[in-house]
Amino acid sequence: MHVVIIGAGEVGTSIAESLDDSNDVVVIDIDEERAEQLKYELDVMTLAGDGTSMSTLQRAGIEETDMLIASTDDDETNLIACATAKTVADPFTIARTKSVEYLRTWERTEEAFGVDFMVCTDLLSAENIVRVVGLPAAIDVDPFAGGQVQMAEFEIVADSPVAGQTIAEADRFESLTFAGLFREGEMILPRGSTEIRPGDRAVVIGSPESVQGFATDIAPEATPGEATEIVIIGGSEIGYHTARLLEDRGMKPRLIEQDHERARYLAEELPNTLVMEHDATDTEFLAREHVDEADILVAALDSDEKNLLVSVLAKRLGTKRVVSVVDSGEYVTLFEEIGVDVAINPRQVTAEEITRFTHEGVAENISVLENDQAEVLELELTEGCALVGRPIREIAADIGGDLVFGAVTRDREYITPRGDTVLKPGDHVIVFVETEFVGELTAMA
Repeated sequence: MHVVIIGAGEVGTSIAESLDDSNDVVVIDIDEERAEQLKYELDVMTLAGDGTSMSTLQRAGIEETDMLIASTDDDETNLIACATAKTVADPFTIARTKSVEYLRTWERTEEAFGVDFMVCTDLLSAENIVRVVGLPAAIDVDPFAGGQVQMAEFEIVADSPVAGQTIAEADRFESLTFAGLFREGEMILPRGSTEIRPGDRAVVIGSPESVQGFATDIAPEATPGEATEIVIIGGSEIGYHTARLLEDRGMKPRLIEQDHERARYLAEELPNTLVMEHDATDTEFLAREHVDEADILVAALDSDEKNLLVSVLAKRLGTKRVVSVVDSGEYVTLFEEIGVDVAINPRQVTAEEITRFTHEGVAENISVLENDQAEVLELELTEGCALVGRPIREIAADIGGDLVFGAVTRDREYITPRGDTVLKPGDHVIVFVETEFVGELTAMA
């Protein structure tokens, strides 16, 4: 497939990296130095130029392009690039936007702006935050098989009841599979005798009830159920949509916004959210409003520096759990090191969603973990594919890479996979697999 990506920032680079192995990829960026640098980082062709320019698109081979992905930081540039491409060819176009208004306009016809698929960064980020809020001990949560299966990633702290236990000792749930451990940047496929250590990140796949039960096991004080006391700092678009989505789930968050006009607007738009107009860096105010008693605080201000400050203040006050929006991928590690429990990077969230969509037809759903070290794939098996009619143990041996079958659903029934489980046509299979073996697995599906 010939793919043109416009924008070589964090989003465009991540997408290009995920596609360059099996596709003919061209990346366009207005910055000549960045375009030249990317040429040596990835096995892709790069062009320096304006992605909205007809001449630049023609140089990229737009007439033969199967897919165009406009992923710059500017909404209008992305929309114009898609519209321009449609005037001379008919590639499948994907546009990244921050504005939910553009998304709502596109959803009315799904033909607006010459865009075939639109990804809204702010809304996706809010949805990610709300999923984490629903499972307070987790640092990442994704649904699979229509919600019948959940993948969740947890950081094991020193005082967790499962720290020091083996996988066999910690695995007390019938419909749960320990898919992987990440330890000091390395991926480990867990066995029954593998010890769970403080600092590990454990990935589990199972029914929502079992994942919730495991969350309660590893952090009983954090997971009595869904968090009820939630404070959102910042009425940005991400903050607003987080509050709106929480309201949709019957919750009543508190939101702190300093700007008078924005606070008034939010109060009118969010009937079940208590909107307070105040400076969220005022420690006395935060203490007076008992922010330390919140189950979760979400830092959604308009800059990484402000979110970092608010997160530190909240942790010092004693807030149980802090989730922060981190716009720059380079800062994610810093936020985690100072004690932020979950760092949501909108650019990475967007890149994952676009990557997930580009793999449709190969996989029903995809979740990318730990800087693309591993992926969780949902595959729907068809009659005649190489995975059907064979036990899981045999398939794993054939691939020879690091993978774990996490769950199978068959006729809407959940099946806990075992080595002797034989796969059938129509099965939805959720697999944890090291990224370099994804192509080999999907070729069999």
